[in-house]
Amino acid sequence: MAGKTYPDMWVDPEDDPRSQEALLGDERTTLLDYLSNYRLTLELKCSGLTAEQLATRSVPPSTMSLLGLVRHLAQVEQSWWRRVMAGEATSFLYRRDDDRDADFTDATGDDEVVDEAWARWREEVANGDAFVAAAESLDLVSLDPRNPINLREVLVHLIEEYARHCGHADLLRECIDGATGQ
Repeated sequence: MAGKTYPDMWVDPEDDPRSQEALLGDERTTLLDYLSNYRLTLELKCSGLTAEQLATRSVPPSTMSLLGLVRHLAQVEQSWWRRVMAGEATSFLYRRDDDRDADFTDATGDDEVVDEAWARWREEVANGDAFVAAAESLDLVSLDPRNPINLREVLVHLIEEYARHCGHADLLRECIDGATGQ
């Protein structure tokens, strides 16, 4: 963090790549901008950390870590886009019959685990972006008959999910190295 104007922040405000301007766009543009900014926020809060730091857990008995959040959000993206909206019969990325929280419990401070988590997250984000780009309307209803929901609601839910977990990430990151975010 040396050489930064604000050494206690993970990114100086003038270097912040997130959109800061009002778009004055339509509903789809607004929702996608918010989701994009929260996804980028997650990446920023994890940047510059070692595998061990990313796997550092919060307070016992919680298994929450930044790496666990990346894995969890990859699974969330996969579940909403592939399983619910596209109706694909795909296995969960991390959930196991013996451990529904394996996205967190198996998040170990190993470079390969970290690389795999980011690769899966990016793959699922790209899949979600492609799904939304191909959708003619936010009124598009999911193909999972057990979970009728429209695209608009999924986007709002993902924004809420990222917002909540980015709040967790704020606290985790501050405990790791003292960096706070915007």
